[in-house]
Amino acid sequence: MSAAAKTTAVPALGVPAPPPLPDDLEALLRRLRLPHIRRHAPEVVATAKAQRWEPVEVLRALLGEEAAGRERSALATRRATAGFPTGKTFEAWDPQASSIPAPTQQALRTLEWVHRRENLVVCGPSGTGKTFLLEALGQQAVEQGLKVAWFTLEDLGILLRRHRADDTVTRAIARVLRADLVVVDDIGLLPVAHDAAEGLYRLVDAAYEKRSIALSSNLHPASFDELMPKTLATATVDRLLHHAHICQTTGDSVRLTQALAGRGVNPLTCPPLRPRVASTGQIPWPPPGTSRDRHRAGLTTASGQISMALDICLR
Repeated sequence: MSAAAKTTAVPALGVPAPPPLPDDLEALLRRLRLPHIRRHAPEVVATAKAQRWEPVEVLRALLGEEAAGRERSALATRRATAGFPTGKTFEAWDPQASSIPAPTQQALRTLEWVHRRENLVVCGPSGTGKTFLLEALGQQAVEQGLKVAWFTLEDLGILLRRHRADDTVTRAIARVLRADLVVVDDIGLLPVAHDAAEGLYRLVDAAYEKRSIALSSNLHPASFDELMPKTLATATVDRLLHHAHICQTTGDSVRLTQALAGRGVNPLTCPPLRPRVASTGQIPWPPPGTSRDRHRAGLTTASGQISMALDICLR
């Protein structure tokens, strides 16, 4: 067996590393696909011997490590599959900065509307926290064991064109709807191509009363006919709003407000400058014949000022 397979966590200073598992037991745990038990078993077994645990306690500890490890891995997989744009969560959310009433925010965070397969539409001006809110809700859904899929209208258009060639659009939409919550972000910022409009309709139609859709838009859904053909817009909005919660945001852009207040970036720091003049008051030129001296000599002008400045910069 390779040394990497026997590697365990680095012990603390002064604490001996627990003995590795026997090769046959290590192989059996690999065969049964119990990676977290395999990783923690040496330490658990050593602790059990030292503290004289009952066999049932050893079993409980090992199975607990496996369950916890699988939950962490599943969470990481759900988060990566969702395709969130930035990773924002409610830890950075300021309820007071949002124009959405606090009781409504709390009700949305319970995610009861997702379990009831209802929709959410957040509309309002740019910079008022629409995408932030939807991503934080999506992150919370993932942490509660739900599956989330994140799209833009352009993504839906690409999906439709990719699968239209072999007539698998319906199956592609069905795969999207394996998620419990599908988010479509930033409608209304750009003109909507016909493929994107059709993709949105197909998604809303297939999810109707089966899955939850959360949508952010600069326009109220009643104005979607300004972005897409009226027939598609009417059919989409009809199915979207039938079981939907509509939250309208107002106010100035949070991003612009923070930028004008100087809170959009971290202050710039300048490194300390090296002294340009030696203690004798003379510029310390390199000895004749060195590479810097030859480089300087090749760039010397009539006044010598340019070569002097270049040599100082090279130091």
